[in-house]
Amino acid sequence: MMAAIQTDQITLNLGAFQLHDISLAIPKGKITTIVGPNGSGKSTLLKVITRLLTADHGSVYVQNKKTTTYKAKEYAQTVSMLPQSKDHLPNLTARELITFGRSPYKSLLNNQITTEDEAIINQAMQMTNTEKHENRLFYSLSGGEQQKVRIAMALAQKTDILLLDEPTTYLDMAHQLDVMELLYHINSKYNITIVMVLHDLQQAATYSQHLIAMKRGEIVESGTPKSLLTSGFLQKVYEIDARVLYEEDYPLIIPKINIKERKIQ
Repeated sequence: MMAAIQTDQITLNLGAFQLHDISLAIPKGKITTIVGPNGSGKSTLLKVITRLLTADHGSVYVQNKKTTTYKAKEYAQTVSMLPQSKDHLPNLTARELITFGRSPYKSLLNNQITTEDEAIINQAMQMTNTEKHENRLFYSLSGGEQQKVRIAMALAQKTDILLLDEPTTYLDMAHQLDVMELLYHINSKYNITIVMVLHDLQQAATYSQHLIAMKRGEIVESGTPKSLLTSGFLQKVYEIDARVLYEEDYPLIIPKINIKERKIQ
């Protein structure tokens, strides 16, 4: 397996929480999803990979190069990160926000948008089907359309690797599936390596080629969704009793319920 990202014995102590000896390989050109209970370290691991947090020990390699050797702009031209965000809704049009994706290619002395920038911004909007919203204010869009615009902004960075922290949070089911279909299409058509954190195991298994499961700051399982997602996996990682059935390649997680122990309210 050719790896886009590798970590070697990453350890990070944040006081109440720690990452313990994280070693992994994320395949190039695939969709990899990090799953696990709340507080297991999924988002923290993404922040270490993107250099928002610095590990106490260990190393991270992106495209076979240690991340500490990248200059800031060079790294932003290699990896784009879409954090979980609902706090700030900028008073900008969709196109103006997407334009910020070109920032890693600008300097303080020259931040003019070039013809090449315009072409890349147009492509990012075409890839996400957001051209129709380019002149609308970002805050006026629905949650699902806002997320597509944010994905377009990340794509405008023109990187080979895209990281997303819970991209379907705050969205209803229809918009969640719309965003997941979009990411699957982007990966399939443009061969962009996508790494994301998700809570929905069924979505993770359906749209990913590789899963990494975390618990209490450690990696407990990794592999293909179909090989991982079993009753034993759910017990080990989430401490729940459930069956896993597959309808073609779509997993169905069915909790085991003891009807006799249920009381009629």
